[in-house]
Amino acid sequence: MTSITLLTGLAKPLPGSEALSGIAKAPVERPLRLGRNGFEGDEQADRRVHGGPEKAVHHYPFDHYPVWRTELGFLPALQRAGGFGENISATGPTEASVAVGDIFRLGTALIQVSQGRQPCWKLNRRFEVLDMARRVQHTGRTGWYYRVLQPGTVEPQDRLDLIDRLAPDWTLHRLWHALYVDRLNRQELTGIAALDVLAEGWRKYATRRLDSGKVEDWNRRLDGS
Repeated sequence: MTSITLLTGLAKPLPGSEALSGIAKAPVERPLRLGRNGFEGDEQADRRVHGGPEKAVHHYPFDHYPVWRTELGFLPALQRAGGFGENISATGPTEASVAVGDIFRLGTALIQVSQGRQPCWKLNRRFEVLDMARRVQHTGRTGWYYRVLQPGTVEPQDRLDLIDRLAPDWTLHRLWHALYVDRLNRQELTGIAALDVLAEGWRKYATRRLDSGKVEDWNRRLDGS
């Protein structure tokens, strides 16, 4: 059981850009309703690629912040939780220990790990570091998403309570390694394609690679147009 910081944010222009993003999150001080598409009062500017039932809640480990500060020095977005657009910040669970399909009780809601986070170019603007999205992907310090199995109410400092593990061997670190490091390992890709607790979009990546023998082009996502 891990105590959380609860964060939300509205869509605002990114630094140096007219593009809107809800990536800047701030702690909230009141209970929030959590529905199938996320927390009340939270916004995503581009719903084609952010938000929705499989990415209803974003969790980013606070454990990663000191590491980023050591690597990048002082950056305003690294001084408190919310820099990576997370709705949940906590110390303890990381990509190495959390597996896709893990089910947690949070307040009166029930949530399930659905996929890792795929970093995009908006992180570059958010941190004003040209290759921040690539750094996040390269390190595997990506965070992850939850789907909402049972809507409910969540309060600041509620505890994240692990209640079931459906695919404990498939940690988020293992998925990251298969998709971004050992990218054409057919045994791993076959396992990912058949992993029914994983978000459909990620299973499709594995299926396409198995069929084509090729890895998708990440440049547009990581660097922007």
